[in-house]
Amino acid sequence: MRSSKINGKSIADCVQMPIEELIDFLKGIQNSNVKIVLSDLLNRLESMLSVGLGYLNIGRKTSTLSGGESQRIKMTKHLNSALSDVLYIFDEPSVGLHPEDLKGIGEIFKRIRDKGNTVVLVDHDPDIIKMADHIIEIGPFAGSKGGDIVFEGNYKDLLKSNTLTAKALMRPYTINKAKQQFQEYYRLENVSAFNVKHQSVKIPKNALTVVSGVAGSGKSTLIRNLFVKHYPESVVFDQSPIHKSNRSNLLTYLGVFDKVRQKYSNISDEDVSLFSFNGKGACPECKGKGYIKYDLAYMGDVTQECEICHGKRYNDEALSIYWKGRNIFELLQLTVVEGLKFIDIPDVQVALNSLIDANLGYIKLGQSLDTLSGGETQRLKIATKLLDVHLENAEIFILDEPSTGLHETDIKYLLSLLNKLKKIGKTLIVLEHNLTIISQADWIIDMGPKGGNYGGKVLFEGYPSDLIKQNNSFTGTHLRKYLDV
Repeated sequence: MRSSKINGKSIADCVQMPIEELIDFLKGIQNSNVKIVLSDLLNRLESMLSVGLGYLNIGRKTSTLSGGESQRIKMTKHLNSALSDVLYIFDEPSVGLHPEDLKGIGEIFKRIRDKGNTVVLVDHDPDIIKMADHIIEIGPFAGSKGGDIVFEGNYKDLLKSNTLTAKALMRPYTINKAKQQFQEYYRLENVSAFNVKHQSVKIPKNALTVVSGVAGSGKSTLIRNLFVKHYPESVVFDQSPIHKSNRSNLLTYLGVFDKVRQKYSNISDEDVSLFSFNGKGACPECKGKGYIKYDLAYMGDVTQECEICHGKRYNDEALSIYWKGRNIFELLQLTVVEGLKFIDIPDVQVALNSLIDANLGYIKLGQSLDTLSGGETQRLKIATKLLDVHLENAEIFILDEPSTGLHETDIKYLLSLLNKLKKIGKTLIVLEHNLTIISQADWIIDMGPKGGNYGGKVLFEGYPSDLIKQNNSFTGTHLRKYLDV
């Protein structure tokens, strides 16, 4: 196979070339017999180039791609489709992408639209919102206080409205101008892995450090690989999914539902399992699921609310026991904020306070985990980690894109939570693209200049107010636009 060559290159040589070089090589092939194949191949490669992935080689294993790289590769396949009059729905396409990367995917959406298709984007990112022809905002708030269409129209009219998104987009942006003199640092000296070659950084202790840079620039390699290797005591909040099930809710995930069930057991002298919809208290018809699933063979499965318990999941015996005027089902219908006022069990109150700190106070205590959004799941993981008694003495917290799934209005709650952690002596290292978070850091490490082989360098290390002066940094450029300076 490797002995077969075109213009001196074998297939093994081609798959190891960066896409940018491979395109140049393919354009140099002059043979009418392969004209159609060559045209299609170049079209596909150039679509990857248009979204900033020219540094990748086609032999790269998909398991080694960053979240932003994977996101863009999935999108480019739609560019090459001949279909038209298709409805495309992209759920949070900005995830894992730097503002510089968003320019490329904006072009993808426009090209898909211009082929005669309809593109719907479900996203919070200001740059994504700006590129839309038509905007629909759901609100006004979250959970039971949301669900209404509060605005529909173009971007110009959105800014004139009084919605939360409009307020977030119109508020004046600021940058942390403080230049705190740090006494101690965690250091990496001359470290290398993947595209990071012989780099050195220092991260101040008891401070909020943001590691920025375009997708694939080496942020994860520097921190989640090299830094964690040198400081294994670090606690990582990553984006790996939690186990979501219809059988689990907020209280079970936080490990405090047993405390609530025990309270009902003590009041009634009944067995604790009576107050579990996975045990003795389950509705005999739906077995505690709250619904019945019907298998209609080739027509697919259909679910219907249980006619016996009407979705309450419990049997009549369990529902006949009351604590402070509420049975177990009615307690689970309380929001976190309401539950905090109602449940006077110390361990449960600590757990619920951690959810409020993570801005999850609007969620019902009994809401199934499989109904949570990506952003809610991310914040639930943070809240759970904060409750872990084994982490009380942990000093270094690494958060990988904690803004995922968050509206700009929610970012202030996340920053408040990070500041609380800082005040109790934690060192926070955040891998992030969100400009609001970047602008409020105590210290910034910016990687780049691009991704893959064209990245891996520490372009900047220092205070946020100095980053905006850097002309060689995409983050600095977008931060200047964000601050309008």
